[in-house]
Amino acid sequence: MVYQHIRLPAGGEKIGIRDGKLHVPREPVIGYAEGDGIGPDIMRACLRVWDAAVAKAYGRSRRIHWCELFLGEKAAALYGNAFPDEAVDALKDLVVSIKGPLTTPVGGGMRSINVALRQTLDLYACVRPVRHFPGVPSPLLRPEAVDVVIFRENTEDVYAGIEYSAGSPEAFQLEQFLKQTLKADFREGSALGVKPVSEFGSKRLIRKAIRYALEHRRRSVTLVHKGNIMKFTEGAFRNWGYELARTEFPEQTLSEEDLINLHAGKPPEGKIVIKDRIADIMFQQMLLRPKEFDVIATLNLNGDYLSDAVAAEVGGVGIAPGGNIGDFIAVFEATHGSAPKYAGQDKANPGSLLFSGAMLLEYLGWHEAAETVKNAYGAVVGRKIVTYDFARQMEGAKEVRTSEFADALIAVMA
Repeated sequence: MVYQHIRLPAGGEKIGIRDGKLHVPREPVIGYAEGDGIGPDIMRACLRVWDAAVAKAYGRSRRIHWCELFLGEKAAALYGNAFPDEAVDALKDLVVSIKGPLTTPVGGGMRSINVALRQTLDLYACVRPVRHFPGVPSPLLRPEAVDVVIFRENTEDVYAGIEYSAGSPEAFQLEQFLKQTLKADFREGSALGVKPVSEFGSKRLIRKAIRYALEHRRRSVTLVHKGNIMKFTEGAFRNWGYELARTEFPEQTLSEEDLINLHAGKPPEGKIVIKDRIADIMFQQMLLRPKEFDVIATLNLNGDYLSDAVAAEVGGVGIAPGGNIGDFIAVFEATHGSAPKYAGQDKANPGSLLFSGAMLLEYLGWHEAAETVKNAYGAVVGRKIVTYDFARQMEGAKEVRTSEFADALIAVMA
């Protein structure tokens, strides 16, 4: 493929798909986009750390060849478009990529690039692992009890973008249809949005969550929904989840009801429990009884709130990783904003992007390198060597710059 601004590295081999599986060469080409604001600062630091982790884990037998892609402000300067087709083509071509934070205007302006990426590439699962690292400041008394992986549906629900501003011709037309044809009752002149939730979209997300739980020997998958109120959208998500587990994973799963009634609350060896919780109750239970939850599958808006709230329990979104994953194509990302007021100051916490890179390494099957990143992080933070955001919350901390934090991680790996 010929690109206008993207330059493929001279070495390396593209990741392929063979026999329905990802084929990862020993020297894969991986795409990266720096992002906006603090993106370049944290990306520079993380690229060094990931390379050091791969070298530590595998010596010279494996290596990543990084290929810069352009999204956001950097793309706008090059292409006159913050979301250029060339970047989308490259993300498809390279299969696995990672990006820094991208600025999203509130209440107007360009469409969110993050949402556009997920929908354009059909990256239907936003995967957010949340766990605590010793030494990281937390508001909880026992943050080590939090260890969940959240699967958030990416393409439907209110994020489908089907909404019409109050007073617009489209809103008026939809209002007339709802009132006159369907006899709906709501205030005239309302802004209107549509919340699509499909059986196909729900089941493929829940299927991916169950497979993850089985592959990683997790204990349960919890379907989080507001089906007590939105019975035909969120309630259907819940029902489709149970149906999928019964029909596609009958030997590997059992419902919470069967667990209690047939097994006295003790799951048989090798089986995972499928259960569900109302969304608002789930927020409470993740504070009071986090050990009861393992893998979570939920719709888009619930997942948006829940993943950030749970991340706050273990140190905040500044260290929360995330990946947007389809059947094969995956784009990992920093889950926080671009923090433009700190751009270029070499002071931001690179943790979120760093751990998203660890997720990328795991996606490649390079688990040893991923563990090297995590172990180094735990060792450095355990010595109270941290960036400014953690330093102001920790007594006796040594505050370092972003680049110096990367230096400390790499030194631990040596």
